[in-house]
Amino acid sequence: MTLSTEELLRLTVSALMTRTGQRQGDLAAGIGQQQAQVSRKQSGKQHWTLDDVDRLAAHYGITVLDLLAGPTHAASALPADRSPVTQTSIPLGPPTPPAVPPTFAAAPAPPPPAATPHGGTAPCVLCGYPATEEVEGIPQHLTAEECAAAVPATPAAITTAAAAEAPSPAEAPSPAEALSPAEAAPAEPVQAPGAEAPAAPAAAPRRAPGYAPGTLVDQIRGRVRDTLTEHNGDVDAALEELIKSAIPDVMTFFERSRVGGRYAHSKFPPTDDILHKKSQKTADEIWEGRPKWRNKSAFDLVKSGAQIEVTALDMNAAYLSAFKSWLPIGKLVEDTTGTHDPKKSGVYLITPSEWEHSDIPNPLGNRMEPGPLWVPDSLVRTLLDCASWDLCEAPAIHRALLSGATENLLEKLRRALAEIRKAAKEEGDEITVEYVKSMYSKFVSTLGESNKNTEIRRPDWMHIIRSKAFTNLWRKAYKAHQAGLTIVEMSGTDELHVTGNWREVFTEGLDLSQVKEKRVYMLGGSR
Repeated sequence: MTLSTEELLRLTVSALMTRTGQRQGDLAAGIGQQQAQVSRKQSGKQHWTLDDVDRLAAHYGITVLDLLAGPTHAASALPADRSPVTQTSIPLGPPTPPAVPPTFAAAPAPPPPAATPHGGTAPCVLCGYPATEEVEGIPQHLTAEECAAAVPATPAAITTAAAAEAPSPAEAPSPAEALSPAEAAPAEPVQAPGAEAPAAPAAAPRRAPGYAPGTLVDQIRGRVRDTLTEHNGDVDAALEELIKSAIPDVMTFFERSRVGGRYAHSKFPPTDDILHKKSQKTADEIWEGRPKWRNKSAFDLVKSGAQIEVTALDMNAAYLSAFKSWLPIGKLVEDTTGTHDPKKSGVYLITPSEWEHSDIPNPLGNRMEPGPLWVPDSLVRTLLDCASWDLCEAPAIHRALLSGATENLLEKLRRALAEIRKAAKEEGDEITVEYVKSMYSKFVSTLGESNKNTEIRRPDWMHIIRSKAFTNLWRKAYKAHQAGLTIVEMSGTDELHVTGNWREVFTEGLDLSQVKEKRVYMLGGSR
């Protein structure tokens, strides 16, 4: 098989990343690009340019000719301090003279591929063994455990030929933040016959840290400070500019929070009809579960002449809290198994069960129509929790549109915005409070079919995050009920009205997990 120059370059880049223990985020940072750019170039959706070749060669400390001579030669030309031999290294064999193009005929055969949902073949790009899942159209296992389970008892050495099957992708999502070394380390590679024994293992290179939340905090605060300076301290003018730039700003900070991340996400996947608005003024078919509930028995008591002291509680930054949602990474694919896979997310067509509690709001909100409806993953998870708590039967799942998912896609951005918001509240810094609020609220509201945000189109994310805000409020209501408080009202994303000593149940404060008192009033008297 004859490879084009660019195909050979992509193969070489994959081999060099493997040999140096880097991932796409590390490489992107090293050559001054975004991880998404590197991902597109490695997948063939964009071309590596001549300027890129110069940057790649400089990044790996080799000449351009060494880089273009093929993966085997390029790996052998790496400086000694850039080419550690680790448990995760792929043996590349002895070097080949630069003038001779690398040949793969003698390489051991890669593991047998698996069939994809589209009828093709799909070796996992992480371990090389059959995978039935795809992330952003790239076949791979979703966890390290699945990779380990796919490896045969006596695997053949994974060679450069296996790397040629697919470019190095972003890492697959996992619900766990990290694995122990014993869990994460793959089996020791088997040495190819006749190959020289590898050198003694060296310490694994430390991965580039990417953007820590503290770095994002400094950048966001710097944006406020610079804007105030540009307007000579005029708070109103500075705030007006910050509000206008909130959407592009939050998208920039989101991209920076993903540098060095474990996987890439799809920004513009194909969208199913149920996620399209029927017209400019109408919604799509997804029901998010927005609550609007009053406790009928409490109001009946008031009608009989009683007065009840009620406290209206306010949930802090409800939409920002909801950033911690299970978000699908790639395009949504139809699933008809009728089950809920916690490692996937998307939207579900369900028939909910009957809700027979008059003193606890229904997690479905104020929907009155019977029959099946489309709901986001956040709502399905809450309904399944209700079933496990014997509050109702589990919903019947008829159909779903799903992708591999993670709960931590927005986590760095969420933490940074939460830290800045809390400090600004404590310091009375209203310009920063309003700027942060505008960023996270507009991020959610423009994720779908919005002309105000052209950098992403994920209506599934929008519905999942909104629904998570509603279900977070419902969970607080259920916690209050379990603790003996009476729920009087629940509405929107952040209002919960209760009677009783709520401070024994909730912590008062400015953190996202805390609540604050909005007002106290007498039900039956003046509100």
